Amino acid sequence: MKKKVFSVMTAAALVFSLTACSTNAKTEEPETAAQSSASQTEAAGAETAESSGGASAEAGEKAASGETKAAGDTFTVGFDQDFPPMGFVGDDGEYTGFDLELAAEVADRLGLTFVPQPIAWDAKNMELESGNIDCIWNGFTMTGREDEYTWSEPYMENSQVVVVLEDSGIESTADLAGKIVEVQADSSAEAALKEMPELTESFAALQTTPDYNTAFMDLEMGSVDAIAMDVIVAGYQLQQRDGGFKILDDTLASEEYAIGFKKGNEALRDQVQTVLDEMASDGTMKEISEKWFGEDITTIGK
Repeated sequence: MKKKVFSVMTAAALVFSLTACSTNAKTEEPETAAQSSASQTEAAGAETAESSGGASAEAGEKAASGETKAAGDTFTVGFDQDFPPMGFVGDDGEYTGFDLELAAEVADRLGLTFVPQPIAWDAKNMELESGNIDCIWNGFTMTGREDEYTWSEPYMENSQVVVVLEDSGIESTADLAGKIVEVQADSSAEAALKEMPELTESFAALQTTPDYNTAFMDLEMGSVDAIAMDVIVAGYQLQQRDGGFKILDDTLASEEYAIGFKKGNEALRDQVQTVLDEMASDGTMKEISEKWFGEDITTIGK
């Protein structure tokens, strides 16, 4: 029985023991979704801090002039707080992760206050449409959702895989016949499996869970036989546990991560994209990726 080897997983053990990310961005902890929504009704003419770099300075001026659809002087990012290493609660109780560190740097360069807003993943569309958040940025799969949001350029590649107990006797997806498979509700893994009816119809059941921490507990207790999930998150989860799990070689789907904005919000998307391009050019994105994954696995500018 072999564990699937991915470069991100191989390097993950070297980096996930690092301390939670720190950024120069001002960080404001949200208290409630209602307060987040209320803050977004403020006038968008608040002064913004002077930003560095020609491209980000121009984007910051647009934010100050009200051309952005971000609320006031804040940049509120919706994320799943149980989705490490992209976004999660660190040992110090603070929100951290690769995506959140990128987002905080973007906010800082735009002269906006970064607000990480945890959301229920199956309620993400409602949060975005209601204005509680400015974007969805948390290992958010663009593939298959291209027409549902206004997207940034993809910044990372990902795939959907299956995790099982090491001694389960399950060696491939064909062995999942008659087994109970669990996925996060409204996740890319769930969408990928729904595109594979011949496979899913062989399952004893395909059930959903709110988050993958719960899924791993279900797998350990034997209430499910397998978990379908993002390979990046699977790698992190396996590194945090004391063995006993493996990733099947079979890949369910290949995809790309991007930032999802409310449909039609090109103004904010363009400002964020300008800063991301700048971060890729000046090496900041590479540095953050190496911190979390041990190598640069981002795709912007490549």
